[in-house]
Amino acid sequence: MEIERRTLASKQRSARDMLRGDLEGDDLERHVEERVVTTSFEKMQNWARSNSIFPLTFGLACCAIEAPISIVTARYDLARFGAEALRASPRQADLIILSGRVSIKMAPVVRRLYDQMLEPKWVMAMGACSSSAGMFANYAVVQGADKFMPVDIYVPGCPPRPEAVLYGFTKLQRKIQGNADPGWRRRYDAAGTEEWARGGPASTPSPEAAAAYEQARELTRA
Repeated sequence: MEIERRTLASKQRSARDMLRGDLEGDDLERHVEERVVTTSFEKMQNWARSNSIFPLTFGLACCAIEAPISIVTARYDLARFGAEALRASPRQADLIILSGRVSIKMAPVVRRLYDQMLEPKWVMAMGACSSSAGMFANYAVVQGADKFMPVDIYVPGCPPRPEAVLYGFTKLQRKIQGNADPGWRRRYDAAGTEEWARGGPASTPSPEAAAAYEQARELTRA
């Protein structure tokens, strides 16, 4: 389909004719279609939120030096995504990046910071330690931040590259806009492989969970 190219002068004349009331019929409909975008208030609000995120200036361990500090430099420039306004107070922030291992003693402090943040709020677990405790499989480190607070985005790596953090940030933006990418279990039809479905080392799964787990194993074998 060939697109008609119009000069700026012709577009200005069309706008002038519309204001005068001289634009009618097909010309008026085409003018409106070119300039009016309809959407819902919720979509517009989510779009604004996703492009004006206020991250919390917060770090836990070595990952805080590797990526969150790097993504605000000129090479990566988080300002391109509307998130350059980092806040030192949780009452002015709506995104917390857990960058590093979370110790048992630090977990209540992190949870208090999360509770003090603005609503709606989001959490990014950056690196292997905050996502699953990484190499620290011991009594002093929480085995994943999702044990005591909700996590929206996981960025793997030890440490992850700044590009990986930016990729996770763009995925978070799509989630805020209501167009979240499907998880790997949905992409690969791996329902039933969750920890609750397997039962865990010291628990007995429910009949429904056990059936879902066996069904997933059958699909994997097939």
